[in-house]
Amino acid sequence: MSEADSKLHQLRIPEPKKKRPNGGVQTILIVVVLLLVAGLVAFSHTRRGDRQPLTRRPVQPLAAVTLVTTPPQPGDVALTVSGYIIPRERIEISPKFQGTVVWIGVKKGDRVNKDDIIVKLEDREFQARVMEAQGRVALVEANLTNAELNLQRQTELAKRDVDSVRALDEARRARDAAAAELMIAKGQLALAQTYWDWCTIRAPITGTILEKLVDPNELVTPVSYGGGRGPSTAFVSLADLTDLQVEIDLNEADIAKVRLQQPCRISPEAYPDKVYQGYVTEIAPEANRQKGTLQVKVQIQNPDSFLTPELTAKVDFLIP
Repeated sequence: MSEADSKLHQLRIPEPKKKRPNGGVQTILIVVVLLLVAGLVAFSHTRRGDRQPLTRRPVQPLAAVTLVTTPPQPGDVALTVSGYIIPRERIEISPKFQGTVVWIGVKKGDRVNKDDIIVKLEDREFQARVMEAQGRVALVEANLTNAELNLQRQTELAKRDVDSVRALDEARRARDAAAAELMIAKGQLALAQTYWDWCTIRAPITGTILEKLVDPNELVTPVSYGGGRGPSTAFVSLADLTDLQVEIDLNEADIAKVRLQQPCRISPEAYPDKVYQGYVTEIAPEANRQKGTLQVKVQIQNPDSFLTPELTAKVDFLIP
């Protein structure tokens, strides 16, 4: 036997070792059978339970729920909106004619009373016109006196037939013409005096100076000529800060909730702890088409120094 055959003989597997054991396969078959039997038993029990009638518990009826709605009471808030505080009347005092300011005695924030002098204009020209008109009145009055004396003489002469009726008529005409001239002269004097009085500007109401618009030696005119460098058309802006309102642009969807004389509660945004009473005093007769709003004004009762024009305020419209 060659060496190669000897090595191959050593590597050959013996016959007893080539046979596989049968015990493992049998064990697997037994386990599978047992699993199938257990599954069938469980399935049969499940079907039997499905065939049994179900026992249902009685359903308890739900308790009846009663919704209680409280109707709105007087004093409840029907609507809350915001607006701006404004004076009921804001006045800009303007000149009657073109002139030069020689004195202004107020500044922003000053309180003035009605008829207080606040501005003076250059008045020498109008003072001279008043003096001229006064002289004309005196001259015409003298002519009228002479005409009346002449009429009296002519009347006596006419009674004694010393002078003609024509002379009496001329005397009467002269007297009437002198009376008419006196009326014209007095009118010219009143006009000159009016212009002179207009040189002294007085406060038309009791209030507070909101804005000072001119200074001494500045030209003022009642008509604006356009541009930013033209003369001023007003001296001051004045308002009574004890008569204030809240101006509101009310949405058209809320118009039905507001009526005239409706009570309101006002609170300025700057002082939320301050509350004032008021009422609707004005509803605009025309809406703003672009904004879809209607302007409403609420009068503030008993305002104080905490309320400043142009500040924002919250307004509660109350149910009457």
